[in-house]
Amino acid sequence: MATILVVDDDPIVRDVVVRYLERDGHRTLVAGDGNHADELLRREALDLVVLDVMLPGRDGLALSRSIRSRSSLPIILLTARGEEADRIVGLELGADDYVTKPFSPRELAARVRALLRRASTQPDQRGALSFGDVVLDGDAREDRRAGDEVALTAREFDLLWFLASHPRRVFSRDQLMTSVWGYEPALETGTVTVHVRRLRKKIEADPARPRHLQTVWGVGYRLVP
Repeated sequence: MATILVVDDDPIVRDVVVRYLERDGHRTLVAGDGNHADELLRREALDLVVLDVMLPGRDGLALSRSIRSRSSLPIILLTARGEEADRIVGLELGADDYVTKPFSPRELAARVRALLRRASTQPDQRGALSFGDVVLDGDAREDRRAGDEVALTAREFDLLWFLASHPRRVFSRDQLMTSVWGYEPALETGTVTVHVRRLRKKIEADPARPRHLQTVWGVGYRLVP
């Protein structure tokens, strides 16, 4: 059983999400605005947060930034269908995934299960992997580039480790969602694209012309040592 914070200013949305999460056996806390959510985030021991972007008080993007500055708590954003910019910014700030409104409560519950499963059962990440001037320490879950530590979110580390573990092999977005996020391939894969872009900014000398984390057009991504 996990403790999950559900943050949305629409009581109907909160009630539906809570009902599906509690059906899976989770304990839920709710907040209708960003300030109340921030209080609960600082006071409670949480396992995951479902967070609406548009909130009274502190919005969801500001809360995502605050959460990620102090923890690797899994974050799922709820965004309106037309708010593509907010989804991208949210992922850039460290959110693990997003679901667009109107959404299927079953899909949201499935994503929650997958994130919790990945958080509690880390893949085999022992020893070290290296490419170029980047060294990944699986035991410490640290990334160093030219000797300097690079701050990665938990999902960024998992994605980079997975690709580095299979050098030169091309993976589709569907395959990466299944292997790294633990989701069914049918679910939206835009999250992968944003995580790859974030990683390039952190590990590539020239993110616009990546040497290691390459796109294979029409197929997916690969890591070239």
